Amino acid sequence: MGGRGRLRRLAGPCGEVWWWRVGHRHRPDGGPCQETLVLYRDGRTDRPAARLVFRGGPGRVAGSDAYSHSGLVIDEHGNAANLHLPSVVRAFVDVVRAREPAGGEVDGWPLLPAIVRCAAEATPGVPPCSPPGP
Repeated sequence: MGGRGRLRRLAGPCGEVWWWRVGHRHRPDGGPCQETLVLYRDGRTDRPAARLVFRGGPGRVAGSDAYSHSGLVIDEHGNAANLHLPSVVRAFVDVVRAREPAGGEVDGWPLLPAIVRCAAEATPGVPPCSPPGP
């Protein structure tokens, strides 16, 4: 993949164009790591449409916690997503479009189960709560 933090392009429904990037940050107080998925709409890279934040903590893996890779988020129920996969980002775009957040930081954990369901529905024959496929 390369280019950690670089903007990537994603074609949305009805010809929309979204740009996105995945980041990892550390809290100044030494708290748990955070993975971020930043979504920009229609080339407006000066102002994010949404900044989804996944803060690590008990039962939650965010990025390089617990020997995982960058971009991996897993909640306490086993819902998992790789934020570097365009199919996962597309599912987040669909949820963000439906909810229309104000553009600031959004806690990504409550959205994760819907993303996993969306990815499972897009892949016939996959049992519920399975991690998204390729």
